[in-house]
Amino acid sequence: EQIMLVFCAGNKSQDSGIAEMEELPVPHNIKISNITCDSFKISWDMDSKSKDRITHYFIDLNKKENKNSNKFKHKDVPTKLVAKAVPLPMTVRGHWFLSPRTEYTVAVQTASKQVDGDYVVSEWSEIIEFCTADYSKVHLTQLLEKAEVIAGRMLKMSVFYRNQHKEYFDYIREHHGNAMQPSVKDNSGSHGSPISGKLEGIFFSCNTEFNTGKPPQDSPYGRYRYEIAAEKLFNPNTNLYFGDFYCMYTAYHYVILVIAPVGSPGDEFCKQRLPQLNIKDNKFLTCDEEDGVMVYHHAQDVILEVIYTDPVDLSLGTVAEITGHQLMSLSTANAKKDPSCKTCNISVGR
Repeated sequence: EQIMLVFCAGNKSQDSGIAEMEELPVPHNIKISNITCDSFKISWDMDSKSKDRITHYFIDLNKKENKNSNKFKHKDVPTKLVAKAVPLPMTVRGHWFLSPRTEYTVAVQTASKQVDGDYVVSEWSEIIEFCTADYSKVHLTQLLEKAEVIAGRMLKMSVFYRNQHKEYFDYIREHHGNAMQPSVKDNSGSHGSPISGKLEGIFFSCNTEFNTGKPPQDSPYGRYRYEIAAEKLFNPNTNLYFGDFYCMYTAYHYVILVIAPVGSPGDEFCKQRLPQLNIKDNKFLTCDEEDGVMVYHHAQDVILEVIYTDPVDLSLGTVAEITGHQLMSLSTANAKKDPSCKTCNISVGR
C-alpha cells in the first residue's frame, strides 16, 4: 500500500500524551527496502501489547548532516511525516522531500489519536541511516525527452576535440604510453545522475561554430587541443547513450552523451543504466553513411559533452595550441545544476 505523507511539526511537550495510559509499543529492528531515487519501503517489529491502539505512525526523516551543512539549521524543528497505521512494509513516497543519491536518517514512533485530536505516542525507535538511489532509466528517459525539445537543428561536424594544458599531454606521452586514459566522471550535472562518480571515460567536445563549421577557438580547459576525426571514436561499432541534461543558472544547456565501443566495460555499464540512442537517428549526435562516406551531425542549440569510455591513443589525432581565449566561466567541472530551471528538471527529487 502506498501512502502519501503529510508534514507536521510537533514537539515533545505536546506529544507526551496521557501518562496513566498503557505505553504504546516502540518500533525496533527497522528495515528499509526497495529504495529508489524518491521512495523507499519501511517496516519494523513491535510488541503485540497495545498494538491494536495504534492509529498512526510518525516518521522522522532527515537529511544526514554533513560537515559542510548549515550549522545554524533549527535542530528543534523535526521533519515529521504522519501516516495512518497500515500493514507493513509501508511505502514512503514523495519527491518534495526525497532527493536522489542523498543520505537520510529515519526514526519511527507509533501513535494513538485521541478523541480530542491529540496524539499519545511511543518512544522514538533507534535511528537508521540509508541512501536514496540514482535516477533510473525511466527518469533519464524523461530528461531525454525534455532535452530533445530544445536540441535545435543539426549541424555538420567532422572532429571530436579535447582541450587540456600542455602538461597533461606531456604526462600522457611520458607515463601512459601516449594513450589518454579514462577517468571517473565528476559530480557535475543532475544530482541523481547514475554516471557521476561511477562511469570512467574521456571527455570530448564536438560543437562547432555556426559560421565556420569548425571547433571554436576558445576553451575553458587549457590552450592545447587534441583533435581526432569523428569516425575514429564514433561509428557502427560503438553504442551511443544519453547521460544527462542540465544547466548552471545560464541560458544555455548541456547534454552529456556516452560513446562506448560495443561490448566494452563502458558499454556494459551504460546498457543497464542509460537510455540508448539510435546512432543514425537521434536529436543530438548522428553518424550515417552517405555515398560510402561517414557523415556526422550535432545539435545546434545544446552544448554536447561526449564521454568516450576507452583509452584513446594520441597518435590517432593531432595536438595543437589554440589561438583563442581560455574562458574559465564556461568550465563545467563539478558544476551544480540549477534546481529551479523548468527546462531541464523532472518532477522527482533534484
